[in-house]
Amino acid sequence: MSKKQTTTLTVLSFFLPIFLWSLFSYVPFLWHPKVEIVDPGSISWLKSGMLVERDVFAEQQRLAAEQESALPEGFRSNPIYLPAPHEVAIAFYTAFTAEPTRSSEQWLHESLWHSIQVIFWGFTLASLFGVPLGVLCGTYVAVSKLQEPFIEFFRYLPAPAFGALAVAILGIHDGPKISIIFIGTFFQQVLIIANTTRKLDVALVEAALTLGAKNFQLLFRVVIPGILPDLYRDQRILLGWAWTYLIVAELIGTSSGITWFITQQARYKNFDNVYAAIIMIGIIGVLTDILLARLGKRLFPWEKEQVKS
Repeated sequence: MSKKQTTTLTVLSFFLPIFLWSLFSYVPFLWHPKVEIVDPGSISWLKSGMLVERDVFAEQQRLAAEQESALPEGFRSNPIYLPAPHEVAIAFYTAFTAEPTRSSEQWLHESLWHSIQVIFWGFTLASLFGVPLGVLCGTYVAVSKLQEPFIEFFRYLPAPAFGALAVAILGIHDGPKISIIFIGTFFQQVLIIANTTRKLDVALVEAALTLGAKNFQLLFRVVIPGILPDLYRDQRILLGWAWTYLIVAELIGTSSGITWFITQQARYKNFDNVYAAIIMIGIIGVLTDILLARLGKRLFPWEKEQVKS
């Protein structure tokens, strides 16, 4: 495909969901199951701005008509949990510029920064142990047979199940949150990297052995350099997995980070802020992946040449 075609399809991949969202938000006859009251008329329990079901509104209009009283007026609307795109766009801006209305709330950027730190430490600690162990499992059969059976068993255990134990051991602050990110990524990391290591071209290993390479020489001069591009791609994917554990991790112990922001905004029915925060998580994830992909092209330029050839 040409670069223009690729760019067009990339834009469409974002445009189509936004287009469908806009249809459901702005075209009344598509969905809009509620009626927003503009004028309650003679119906005392209705208030301006209230959302009611359409059949309830129709019934109140019928009763008012039978009594020859003032009819309530309103227009079709969506529930508060489905704000329109422009409302989310406004919330996206005001979340960074308007001071929180309650002392218990945080600015969006403060919540995001706290969550990024939890992700960073959880994933970094998992990588410090998971990457070397994965390489060793993929290189040496004895290490694989000793470690992988238990890791295969443990990876099926849901990380959030260890939440109470993590709080008991590490306290109620960021320790248990980081541990959940660690548990959620470490065991998967070992298995994926071990599998990547086993995909190394056997001819390279045989050539090194023929030239007299010993165990550590084979590991550091052949195996690790040979898998670095694929290892880097694995880490990019696994970083995305770490983000998927963030919301659950931040519910453990004291509420904090972007999860606390979303929970607070949902509690007070500020769903435009909820959507803005969720979209921000996606933006951060995509931008991080794009930056890492470009960095990978600079670190491993020969990979690009192999694709072209």
